[in-house]
Amino acid sequence: MKRIKQFFAEFKKFISRGNIIDMAIGVIVGNAFSAIVKALTDKIIMPLINWMLSGSGGLESAYTILKPAYEADGVTINLANSIYIDWGAFITAILNFLIIAFTLFIILKVAMKSREMFEDAAKLVKPKLTKEQRKELKARGVKLSNRQAVKAYLDEIAAKEAEAKAKAEAEAKAKAEADRLANPTQEELLKQIRDLLAEKK
Repeated sequence: MKRIKQFFAEFKKFISRGNIIDMAIGVIVGNAFSAIVKALTDKIIMPLINWMLSGSGGLESAYTILKPAYEADGVTINLANSIYIDWGAFITAILNFLIIAFTLFIILKVAMKSREMFEDAAKLVKPKLTKEQRKELKARGVKLSNRQAVKAYLDEIAAKEAEAKAKAEAEAKAKAEADRLANPTQEELLKQIRDLLAEKK
């Protein structure tokens, strides 16, 4: 019973992982996308190509017989038993690949463009300022509508805060080191005594 509970607990942990869910969504979307591409190729593009090649029978008749097998009448070729090169299937596979590659290119292009637009929109979002910061900007003669000047002011504040934080950390580290030297541990005292004795020798 304990092993069964452990098994189901591991299974639940496995299926609840984010990358597993992402992979499942990718497979489902990929299958749907393949169906769309297949429909586009078989129902729209291939009929157009066959229509343009109507004089030669279209891509379905684009094959080269290497070793023919005939029906009982001795005239009609039996393709199921013949050995032949199916150029039409090969060209169809190439078309499918080109359509998938082109569609993916368009999707990625749109996604990248949308991402750039969202990033640009995020930059244009009005920054939140405190009352003190508004007063400081007013004293400097900076209008709140001037986004670049406001951003430069906020960057300046962030740089000062980072500098103050680094200075505080350095001071805290120096103080800790001074405290350690002023109040050495028993092990450090023994080490200092050992070093002094070694120097005297």
